[in-house]
Amino acid sequence: MTNPRKTRPAEQQPGDDITTAAGFILPGGHVDGDAMRRALEQAAAEGVEDDSELRRVVFSLRRDLQKRLDKYLTDRITFMSRTQLQRLIDGGGVLVNERTPKASTVLRAGDVVEVVIPPPPSTEIQPEEIPLDVMYEDDHIIVLNKQPDFIVHPARSHLKGTMINALAWHFAHRSGSGGALSSVGKDMARPGVVHRLDRHTSGCIVFAKQDEAHWRLGHQFEHRRVDKRYLAIVQGRVEPDVQVIDLPIGPHPSREKGYREKNVVRHDELGRQAVTICRVRERYRYDGREYTLVELELKTGRTHQIRVHLSYNLWPIVGDDMYGGKPFTDASDGREVLARQALHACTLGFRHPVTEDWMEFTAPLRGDIARVVSMLRRSADAPATAVDAPGATIDLTKAVIDQD
Repeated sequence: MTNPRKTRPAEQQPGDDITTAAGFILPGGHVDGDAMRRALEQAAAEGVEDDSELRRVVFSLRRDLQKRLDKYLTDRITFMSRTQLQRLIDGGGVLVNERTPKASTVLRAGDVVEVVIPPPPSTEIQPEEIPLDVMYEDDHIIVLNKQPDFIVHPARSHLKGTMINALAWHFAHRSGSGGALSSVGKDMARPGVVHRLDRHTSGCIVFAKQDEAHWRLGHQFEHRRVDKRYLAIVQGRVEPDVQVIDLPIGPHPSREKGYREKNVVRHDELGRQAVTICRVRERYRYDGREYTLVELELKTGRTHQIRVHLSYNLWPIVGDDMYGGKPFTDASDGREVLARQALHACTLGFRHPVTEDWMEFTAPLRGDIARVVSMLRRSADAPATAVDAPGATIDLTKAVIDQD
């Protein structure tokens, strides 16, 4: 049996950098996550207790790349996101020339980059019996109303309890159409994932069950041919009724814990264009404070885009503690009604990837966020004020079901 600790040079590409690792470097210098996973499993079977040397990868740069360290590693370790790699760098898992670098360190010819890579996420999806709110399903796609506190796909720290695990069970035991998720993204433990929602964001999400459907849906999302509308309850009085928020977004400049997960408005080279159209639907006054129900249309898809844009304008989303939002409490007894971000992906419209028919889905507000809207509407402070904002498309009679 091959010794998994044995290190050999990877195939060198003409004019490329030289990389060395434990036999899982692909031509061109990319880390093969599947090969690394197999090597780690083999080491575990052989009783190896410390596999850090096995996960150590060395990149010796032959060219003056003038590229940031985090961007370089994103190109090389494709099963880790740039955010994950930034956390790895901040945590001391990367050395450049035997020194602890920053994510922004610019790499040049002769630099030696050492990385101890975390174990890649498993691509084997374990079916789990978790309830799903299925809005539509056929042989090609499945549309769900995602509940809050539900992660879309497995990641390094969350290998179970995700929507992908629940879907695997659904197809095996409940689905009238049967089938499975598409194989696209399987090598990243993300089969069938066309788009994502934050863990605490609820609402409409579509998955692909076949590869062709996946590529066609993905093309619509990539070229902004999908109509996605969100509802959010925000703190404060939003004015004017309709506005275009066009502010670039990038990573928080601090890499300290508690900040490195955040994005902010940035007017420098790290800020990427982000455009959100905000339309007021209802205004409230409750327990002496003002709140607004807004409909949000995304023209770009940056991480935390809605949350960053609203908080920057001093309208943080209720319950969004990362961006300044406070939990919503019952004025009568101080009971906390909603502690997570009051953000809901309410409507989703796209062309069916096979029939090309236009399809539109509305996911009603549920649970805590629905209760808050009902409480705001019934507030003794002042009656709720409905706003007929031009361009708004969400039918609130379908989206907001009054909670007793």
